[in-house]
Amino acid sequence: MTSHLITDLAGKIHEAWSTRCPIAPIRDHFAAADTDAAYAVQNINTTRWEAEGRRLVGRKIGLTSKAVQKQLGVDQPDYGMLFHDMEVPDGWEISRKDLIQPKVEAEIAFVVGRDLDDENLSIAEVIRAVDYALPAIEVVDSRIENWKIGIVDTIADNASSGLYVLGGSPKRLTDIDLRLCGMSLECRGEPLSTGVGAACLGNPLNAMWWLARTMARAGRPLKAGDTVLSGALGPMVPVQWGDVMEARIEGLGSVRAAFSKE
Repeated sequence: MTSHLITDLAGKIHEAWSTRCPIAPIRDHFAAADTDAAYAVQNINTTRWEAEGRRLVGRKIGLTSKAVQKQLGVDQPDYGMLFHDMEVPDGWEISRKDLIQPKVEAEIAFVVGRDLDDENLSIAEVIRAVDYALPAIEVVDSRIENWKIGIVDTIADNASSGLYVLGGSPKRLTDIDLRLCGMSLECRGEPLSTGVGAACLGNPLNAMWWLARTMARAGRPLKAGDTVLSGALGPMVPVQWGDVMEARIEGLGSVRAAFSKE
């Protein structure tokens, strides 16, 4: 793929994000599963958004389910960037104008306590670097019409990122069993999605380890204070405007995302 085409596709996604008007899938412009080119598109927009004043505060991990990886023809997760204007306080109302076609996932978030700039990090080093964990709701969104995405579509589109909400009760890793903690995602008390920590690459810390090494290799290492959304613990759920979603994760408490009716 030429650099001109990569720049052009990045421009189309940036415009779709700015106008909240989705575009047709872009995967036909790529060779099959050309994730390197898709990340090049993502990186152009990351650099552009930073120049526009958006501050990078973390990363999100996607495709942590082996079943979803198989469906999209990949053998590893993907990643996207978290910017400061993507965070919504727990329970605050989310406006229609900020999203196109939102869905939600319940996840475990980690907050990093020290820089992770070595691509050969061990899992033990990553565990020592995590300050605490929090329950999180990721509000995923897509600039691609009707969510008709393949692997290169979602990677180029900043891993289909939207917004995110963090719970307010941080827990040390020694106080929770990340692998066995159960999750329930509910709307007004009705369970819509359930799961467990092991659904995220066997343990959310495995996803965190993959990300830390991958970001160091990519030249954008995780820094002290960064937030990491480690990946869904259960199926993604579509949102209806007016919904109030609440995720409960054993050992971590709960977190809510409220969607405006207007």
